[in-house]
Formats: sequence, C-alpha cells, structure tokens
Amino acid sequence: MADQAPASPETNPGSNQGSADASLNGKIAGEGSRFPARGEPIITGINRIGLWSLYIKEVRRFLKVHTQTIWGPAVTTLLFLIIFSVALGRGGREVLGVPFASFVAPGLIVMGMMQNAFANSSFSLLSGKIQGTIIDLLMPPLSEGELMSGILAAAVTRAVMVGGAVGIAMALWPGVTLTIEHLWAVVWFGLMGSLMLSLLGLVTSIWSEKFDHNAAITNFVVAPLSLLSGTFYVIDNLAPAFQAISRANPFFYVISGFRYGFIGQSDIGDERAVVIAGLGLLALNLVMGVIIYRILKSGWKIKD
Repeated sequence: MADQAPASPETNPGSNQGSADASLNGKIAGEGSRFPARGEPIITGINRIGLWSLYIKEVRRFLKVHTQTIWGPAVTTLLFLIIFSVALGRGGREVLGVPFASFVAPGLIVMGMMQNAFANSSFSLLSGKIQGTIIDLLMPPLSEGELMSGILAAAVTRAVMVGGAVGIAMALWPGVTLTIEHLWAVVWFGLMGSLMLSLLGLVTSIWSEKFDHNAAITNFVVAPLSLLSGTFYVIDNLAPAFQAISRANPFFYVISGFRYGFIGQSDIGDERAVVIAGLGLLALNLVMGVIIYRILKSGWKIKD
C-alpha cells in the first residue's frame, strides 16, 4: 500500500479551525494589555470626556428653563432690594459709610448665588432617585470624585450666572452704586459661598428620599441662615449673644467678605480678618468635600 501524504489544511477544515483557536487563545494570553483581566478598569486617570459630558448635561438641564433658574431669582432678589430700600433706606441712611441700597446690594447678590447653587445640586441625584433614572449617573464609567465634580461645577456655574444677572439688574437700579474695591474678595467669597452651598445641596440630594425632604432643608436651614447672616444689617447692632450666634454662621462670613470686595468695609474686621475668614471657608469646604466623597463612595442612600 502506498504511503498516504499528510492532510493539508485545505482538506482538513477541523484541524485548521483548531489551529486558529489555539493561535487566538495564545494572543489573548500573551497580550494582557490589549485584553485586561475582568474587573480591571479600561479608563485610567481622569475620564475627561465623561466628566465634561456630565457637566454639560447638568448645565443644559437648568438652561432649558432659564426663565425659572436664572431670571426668576434675579427678579426676586431685586424685589428684596426695592422693599428694604423703601422700608429702611429713607432719609439718606448710610451703613458702613455707603448708602443703604449700596450696602444691601452685594449681600443680596451673593445670597442669590448661594441659594441657587444649593437648588441646583440638591436636585441632581434626588430627581434621579425619584424618577428611577439614577442609573444614568451610576452606570457610566465615572468615579465618585468625577460624579461629584461634575455636579458641583454645574451648580457653581448656575450661581455665577445668577450673580451676574442680579448684579446687572442692581447696577441699573437708581440709588445703587456697585464699584469693586477688592476684586480678589469678590471672586473668592463668591466661589467659596457657591461651593459651600453646592456641597450642602449635594449631601441633601443624597439624603433626601422625596422632594419634601429637600424643601425642609431649604426652608428650615438655608433660608434662615441666609436671612440672618447680616445681609440687611451689621451685627454690631445686635446684642452680644446674637453677635456670637451670627459669627458662628458661615453665611455671615461669605456675605460680609463679598461685601468687603465692593465697598471696602466689613463687619468681620480689617483686611487681615477678612483673609482669615476666606481661608476658614476654604477649610470648611475641604472638610465637607471629603465627607461627601466618603458618603458617595459608600453608596449610602444611592446604591442600597
């Protein structure tokens, strides 16, 4: 019998397929960088595209209803100025060496900024939990820090827009003079105040299970601290006990420091005291940021 020649790959498809599978398995085993092990992240470092997408999503959300989120607060704040100017600003009354309307205006601007920063960040996660769309924020490849940064950046953006709208309206109002004496104070205290309320709003959004919880924090925490922070008065007119309470209110330092940037005077004290207050707000925001990051990391009230 004649010797048979070995089968060629063309005449033995099964052998050819087996060789291809073995070659592919060898490539997968030998090229771990192309095919990372299960559970290892594919995106390393900061997910810039995801972070930017989240930021744009949050900004577009409040810009779609800009009449309510930007111009509405500006009109409300302007009404505060009109009412208190008429009630308390008659007879050429001056506070800290400036007309009463010019004294009140900076405090109202930064108060509007803080309240709207809180409103924006306190809605982000809460709406997702109630509507069942929280998975849209948790499913993308975003770390807790990136999720937190995107929400906070959008809230601060809304605060800056509201502050700009309120400032323009007040600058055009008769009797109000808005001249910047210390630009660094305007920028620093405006950002620190907006960030502080953005952080408070974010933790409120995590904790809340319904809109009533969010409204409770707004009505019983944010509103009283805002109105009793020296926006319409200097704390030297208060009794010593109430002065001590006011100095324990972080809103007081934001409003007084922001006002210092416009009129060059503050009931915090001299420039050194204003700088110390600004650093204190930075430390408070850092502590709040670390705490809220740990809460997000744990998944409390979100992934349960």
